[in-house]
Amino acid sequence: MDPIDAYAQHLQRVERASPHTIRAYVSDLRQLAAYLSEAGKELDGADRNDLRAFLASRFAHDQPATLSRKQSSLRAYYEYRVRMVFLDDSPARALVSPRRRRSLPNVVAVDDVFAILEAPEKAAPGLRDRCAFELLYGAGLRVSELVGLDLQDFLDGGTAVRVRGKGGKERIVPLVAKAREATRSYLERRQELGPKSDALLLNRRGGRLTTRSVARFLGAYALACGTQRHVHPHALRHSFATHLLDMGADLRGIQELLGHASLSTTQRYTHVSSERLVQTYEDAHPRARRRK
Repeated sequence: MDPIDAYAQHLQRVERASPHTIRAYVSDLRQLAAYLSEAGKELDGADRNDLRAFLASRFAHDQPATLSRKQSSLRAYYEYRVRMVFLDDSPARALVSPRRRRSLPNVVAVDDVFAILEAPEKAAPGLRDRCAFELLYGAGLRVSELVGLDLQDFLDGGTAVRVRGKGGKERIVPLVAKAREATRSYLERRQELGPKSDALLLNRRGGRLTTRSVARFLGAYALACGTQRHVHPHALRHSFATHLLDMGADLRGIQELLGHASLSTTQRYTHVSSERLVQTYEDAHPRARRRK
């Protein structure tokens, strides 16, 4: 079997990686294989200089975040080959990761979020959309987690939901009253979409709704509501965390709700809240206004 195909199967069956991660890693490895073939080499014959030259060749084409991911995919692949005893050592182990500029999360204003949540109509598709948006914002779900929900994932009478996150990790997320209400209203009309599976969110043909469809619907509602910026599904997750932090929620609790493995990932939202605090001061404080 082709080593890249074998690695893709390993990611799916053993690592329980998401389809998005598998596609990205396989794409990176295919690019590396094509680069090495020009020099008459195969993946297992590459050394550190080959990998560094490959990454340098991608510098003009890829964003820093993409280059960082490529390094991660190369490291993971060669560590896998070492564990499978195809290689004695990993040529990617000594690669130095480039420093990434960490951008602050895109946060939607509370009033804009509320306008979007109230925008869908009362027909079955609209109730589905409102259910989706309430779960993104009210439970802080990733869009991939949202579309992966099945009916049996709702627990304790619909007061909590079982979420399968990155790496197949599961967590239980409580649902606020508005999310419970939106879910219950949608489930009462779900049959009108002709369900063909136990998926929670259905398209017009009764199949599972996709992440792209959720993003498209959300963007259309945001545009109709006149929001100042483009709103994507992950922005509602960012807004969930930032608004909780603004209201005094514990950072550790937010970490558990979001399913972050590291607290440092959640701490990004403290910087957002600090910036919002400074902006509030500049907009409202008499001394700030006087300087202007």
